[in-house]
Amino acid sequence: MRFLPTGEQSEFARTLHGLLAASQVPAAVRAWGAGDHGPGLALWSRLAGTGLFALAADEAHGGVGGLGPLPVELALGFVELGRAGVPGPVVETAAAAVLLSELARPGEEGGRGYEGHAGYEGDAGHAGYEGLVKRFLPGLVAGEALATLTLPGGGPYALDADAATYCFTVSAAGELRLAPGPGEPLESTDPARRLSRPPADGELLAAGPRVLAAARTALVWARLLTAAQCLGVGEALLASTVAYVKQRTQFAAPIGSFQAVKHRLADTLLALEFARPLVWAAALGLAPWEVAAAKLAAGGAAYGAAMTALQLHGAVGYTEELDLSLWLRKARPLRDAWGSPPACRAAVLQER
Repeated sequence: MRFLPTGEQSEFARTLHGLLAASQVPAAVRAWGAGDHGPGLALWSRLAGTGLFALAADEAHGGVGGLGPLPVELALGFVELGRAGVPGPVVETAAAAVLLSELARPGEEGGRGYEGHAGYEGDAGHAGYEGLVKRFLPGLVAGEALATLTLPGGGPYALDADAATYCFTVSAAGELRLAPGPGEPLESTDPARRLSRPPADGELLAAGPRVLAAARTALVWARLLTAAQCLGVGEALLASTVAYVKQRTQFAAPIGSFQAVKHRLADTLLALEFARPLVWAAALGLAPWEVAAAKLAAGGAAYGAAMTALQLHGAVGYTEELDLSLWLRKARPLRDAWGSPPACRAAVLQER
């Protein structure tokens, strides 16, 4: 099995990398954390121009995924988003697109259909869900709309609901609703990851076993793309730290020449390199336990990279003026988002 990207996939990642390098992302992150979404939305529009969000849907619904979303390409793209520290509900928008795409698949179990109307079974159910999908999905894949969502097993809090066009919630009973507002805001470790608990009421869009099945699939995708983000965040933290230890001197020598510093950096690199093939394997197979293993490894590696960066930067690492803080604050929230380490371990152990 091949765990390396193809030439076309690598070229897509390089395109995103170049776009983000020229987009003043740190300024957009700081503005987003302060409640100014303008620079972040402008960046979102440029990302949409690359077709990034269209990868989360099939061609029948405005995407570029042929018969379905493209997990490897999306994972590659989300590594670059994590490396650049892009703000906003990027994972949630992609997961919402997957959720809607899954509802539109024919031949799935029916139940209560579009807008809560009963009686959508078989082909009729497919037609009912198609109406729901056509209402929301085109804007998501075109990058014209942002979405956030909560799913069973994914935590009760919605990310950036104040900036999202749509806030979807799926209950444990299988009710898909459109929340009427962002809900009460909550404190977050990362100011650029604005959390809230969306209201439980709202427009009932669909309900039943089919919604729960689509939600389980969307949760796997959210976990995979968060793992990819973690990998990118860890790589950015390591690169910044390596550059810093080459410049900072003690006893008339760069601290990067000290054996203890080399060992710490090597351990950080090994953790990221061991996580990388797990992420690619998970993207190829999409087995829930493989995705959980990838999320566990990538999240732990990113958090370890943050601890290394903070220690080796010393006191300057604590300052908000240093751009490093933007990545430091993402590492732990991303490690815990869409599957904390205990939840991911449980998913792996349950399968094995």
